[in-house]
Amino acid sequence: MRSTLGIYVHLPFCPYLCPYCDFAKWPLRASVARRYLEALAAELEKSPREVAATLFLGGGTPNAYDSEAISELVQALREHYALEAEISIEVNPELVREGDFERYREAGVTRVSIGVQSFDEAEIATLGRKHSPETIAGVVAAARAAKIGSISLDLMFAVPGQTPQSWRRSLDAAVALDPDHISTYGLTVEAGTPYAAWQAREPGAFFDDTAEAELYAIALRVLRAAGYEQYEISNFARPGHRCKHNENYWRNGEYAGLGVGAASYRAGVRSVHTRSLEAYVAAALAGAPIPGESERLEGARRAGEAIMLALRTAQGVRVGEFKERYGVDIADHYAPVVARYSEAGLLERNGDYLRLTERGRFVANDVCGAFVTFD
Repeated sequence: MRSTLGIYVHLPFCPYLCPYCDFAKWPLRASVARRYLEALAAELEKSPREVAATLFLGGGTPNAYDSEAISELVQALREHYALEAEISIEVNPELVREGDFERYREAGVTRVSIGVQSFDEAEIATLGRKHSPETIAGVVAAARAAKIGSISLDLMFAVPGQTPQSWRRSLDAAVALDPDHISTYGLTVEAGTPYAAWQAREPGAFFDDTAEAELYAIALRVLRAAGYEQYEISNFARPGHRCKHNENYWRNGEYAGLGVGAASYRAGVRSVHTRSLEAYVAAALAGAPIPGESERLEGARRAGEAIMLALRTAQGVRVGEFKERYGVDIADHYAPVVARYSEAGLLERNGDYLRLTERGRFVANDVCGAFVTFD
């Protein structure tokens, strides 16, 4: 059977820190960034050599590194994991340099995810981003000219100050560039971020669930009308351009994470590396185990999380296959949950598949969470 293993590599440095982000990240300093690559190389050397299906370079801001450094890293990862399939990198548009995409493609990168977030200047400033709306078209054109196989744009809604009209304009601007893939994420205010402090001071500046749902409905209408298939709650693609790396997450597949704060899921055990940059680098360079935490997901917890992930997809949960894999009959074990949300018009059974209805996608966290907490 072909491997479905996904590899995630965290590149945590940013030229500036966005006020809504709670990922493991640090301001870019050249000497620290170089040493981090040495630590990644040391961790990679200690990792088992196995075949992987996908590679995703995320951050942070991966293209805070120059494309030569990214090229060397990708080549080392491809060799270690026998990678010949989907290789993705996240990029900030204002940091794209001439020749970057050509070097990425030569290294084996097949997919770029461009962090646009908004085409509205005021919203871009609110989000703490540094690009201008005008730069996006040039970045997309450069990626296309370099023959990058898949180009994705990330957009964000429920941004303070956003209106249905400005959100529609951002969606229209994205569609006009004809990317292969568009992701639309509702803003989540994470504890400990500057946005959390802002929300505590001025809660009225942030969207409630009803207003956020209105923006999500606009995205569904605009992107479907433009011919994009919604294959997951937040993700839309042209045929043949789904993100395979993320699809593996939603199938509850195995993945291995390299780098500070990176998560892995192997043989039912979920683990995460320390979020201390100093501790990560010191351990990796010493050839020691990376500090972190781990937990084994078993029984109802494992099954519930698998349902939660699968319900995020348009396909939903394949009930028969789920029973074979987890030994749980969804219709029997989760009968009260299925009945409650089916009667509410939020879940539906279609043949062997249980999935969210259109209405259910608007309250997906509530529906999915019910399976996780049910025992």
